[in-house]
Amino acid sequence: MVFRFRPEQSARGLVLATAIAIGSLQPGQAANRTIEVLIDQATMLRLERSAAEIVVGNPSIADVAVQSSKVIVLTGKSYGETNLIVLDSQGKTLINRRVVVQEPREGYVTVYRGTARTTLHCAPNCEMPLVIGDEPTHFENLAKEIRTKQAIGQTSAEGETQSD
Repeated sequence: MVFRFRPEQSARGLVLATAIAIGSLQPGQAANRTIEVLIDQATMLRLERSAAEIVVGNPSIADVAVQSSKVIVLTGKSYGETNLIVLDSQGKTLINRRVVVQEPREGYVTVYRGTARTTLHCAPNCEMPLVIGDEPTHFENLAKEIRTKQAIGQTSAEGETQSD
C-alpha cells in the first residue's frame, strides 16, 4: 500500500497531507531494525520529520494508519513478514524497516484433533478467538458470527432496526 501526498489533491487531501508530517524514528527505536507487532494488535511509531510517502510491502500482513502529524500506527493483520518504508518529498528513504507479525505469546491453548486445529484464549476463562490456521469449518463459523455481530452493531450505530 502506498500513500502519496500531492499539493494538487482536493482540499480534503491537502488537510490529510498537512496532517502527515512524519519522518525518522525517535532515538531508541532506530537501533532495532525490526518492528515486531502481534497479530490483531497495534504499535505506535513516533516520528519527527516530514515524509511524502508511506509504503507497506504487504498490507495483508500489516497496515499503517496516520494517527497525527508525528505518530503512525502499525497494525498486525496476519502472520508473516513485510516491510515499512517512509520517503521524503525528494524520494530519500527516511525509514526502511522489516516488520514481523507474530502470534501472542501468552494465554493461548491449541487443541489438535488429528490434523484439525482449534485455538482457545484462556485468560482466565477459555474463549474461541478467530485464529488463522484453525480448522476451516470452525474458522468460517466463527467468522460468520463475528460479521453478524458487527453488522448488528453497525445497524444500531446508524439508528436502524435489524429485521429478521
